[in-house]
Amino acid sequence: MSIIEWCSIKLKDRLQLTQDIYMMDRKRVTLRKAGENTGGIVIMVPDTMDKLLQRASDKLGIVAKHIFSMQGAAVCDIDVIRDDDILCASSEAKFSSVSPQHKASGLKSPLRNLASLSDKLLSVAGVGGDWVTLNVGGTYFTTTRSTLTTKEPESMLARMFTHSEDHVWRSSVDSNGAFLIDRSPVYFEPILNYLRNGKVIIDKNVNPQGVLEEARFFGIMSLAEQVEHQILAAKPVTDFTPITRRELVFKLMSTRTEEELRCQGVNFTGTNLSKLDLRHINFKYAILKGANLSGANLAYCNFERADLSHAKLDGANLLAIKMLCVTLEGASMCGCNFEDPGGMKANMEGANMKSVNLEGSHMSGVNLRVATLKNANLQNCDLRGAVLAGADLENCNLSGCDLQEANLRGANLKGAAFELMLNPLHMSQTVR
Repeated sequence: MSIIEWCSIKLKDRLQLTQDIYMMDRKRVTLRKAGENTGGIVIMVPDTMDKLLQRASDKLGIVAKHIFSMQGAAVCDIDVIRDDDILCASSEAKFSSVSPQHKASGLKSPLRNLASLSDKLLSVAGVGGDWVTLNVGGTYFTTTRSTLTTKEPESMLARMFTHSEDHVWRSSVDSNGAFLIDRSPVYFEPILNYLRNGKVIIDKNVNPQGVLEEARFFGIMSLAEQVEHQILAAKPVTDFTPITRRELVFKLMSTRTEEELRCQGVNFTGTNLSKLDLRHINFKYAILKGANLSGANLAYCNFERADLSHAKLDGANLLAIKMLCVTLEGASMCGCNFEDPGGMKANMEGANMKSVNLEGSHMSGVNLRVATLKNANLQNCDLRGAVLAGADLENCNLSGCDLQEANLRGANLKGAAFELMLNPLHMSQTVR
C-alpha cells in the first residue's frame, strides 16, 4: 500500500486496518500443564518469552518457568513458535509426559493413548449402543457387538470389539464410520451367520475352502473344525477313501460271531474305532495311520505288516495279538494289556516301534525278537519272560520295568535307562 493510499483512508479505518495487520502477525497456541494430554487454554502468543511464562502462570494456576513442545523439546525462543502449536508449561526443567493421575493408576501412557483412540473409533462407528457396521472388502455388514464377541471371545473379531483396557484394538474406519476389514466379503458372510446362530451355512456357489481359511484367519476354531469336516465329507469316494466308523460298525453287525471278518489292506487312516469289540479281525496289511483304537478289544487280531504309525491304542486289549513286522512308530499304547490267561503270547517279532509309548503296559511273555524300540518309552512295564533277543533298545527308557526272566541276548542297550528296576538284571540275560 502506497503512502498516498494510506493517507486517503479515514482515521477510523486506519486504526481498524492496523489492528487487523497486527492480529494477522500474531500466533494462536494451545497451552497446557506438562503431563496433560487433553484440555488446556487457547491464547495469543505475546512478543516475549517472559510474557508467555507470565500468561501461562496466570491462566494455568502454576509457577511456569519452562515451556515445552508436546514432544518434550524445550522452547527458548518466541520466534520458533508456530500457529496452532500445542505447548506445555512446567515449573520444572525436566519434561514429564505422564500426569500424576496416570502414574497413580499404574497405566502406561501408550496404553491410555490407544484406549483413547479406541473410544474415538467406537464413537465414530456408532458403537455407543450395540450396533456396528463393518466394511469388509467394500461390502457393508451391520451386526451387533454382542454377536461378534459372545460365541468366540478369543477370536480376532471379539478382540476388535471388546471395549476394555485389556483388549485395545486399533482399526481404521471409512468416511461412513464403518470399520475397515481387508478380507473377502463372500467368505465373511458365512462366518457372520455362524456367529449369529451357531450353524454352518455355506451357499453352493461359495468355496468351503475359502471359508475355512477365513475362519482360521479370524481365529474362530470351532467353525474351522466343522468346515473342515464338511470338506472331507464332500470329497468323492475312491478306492483309497478311508473306511468310516459307521461303515465298519454296519459290517460288524451283519457278520456272525463265528465268522472271520477280513479287513486285509483296508484303509482306516484317521478313523475313530475306539471302544469297539474287534476281536479276531484280520487287519493284515491294513492302513491305520493316526487311527484311534483307544479302549478297543483287539484280542486275537492279526495286524501283520499293518501300518499303525502314530495311532492311539491307549488302554486297548491286545491278548495274543499278532503283529509281525507291524509299523507302530510314534504310536501311543499306554496301559495296554498283552497278557492272555490262557497262556497264548502276543507276537510282535520284527515290529518297528520307534518312539512308541508303552508306559504301564502288561507285556508278560510278549515276543519282541529283533524289534526296533529305539527311543521308546517302556516305563513301569511288566516284561516278565518277554523275548527281547536282538531287539534295538537304544535310548529306550526301561525305568521301573519288571524284566525277570526276560531274554535280552544280543539286544542293543546303548543309552538305555534301567532306573528303579523291580528285579535285578542278570548278565546271563544279555551279552552287552
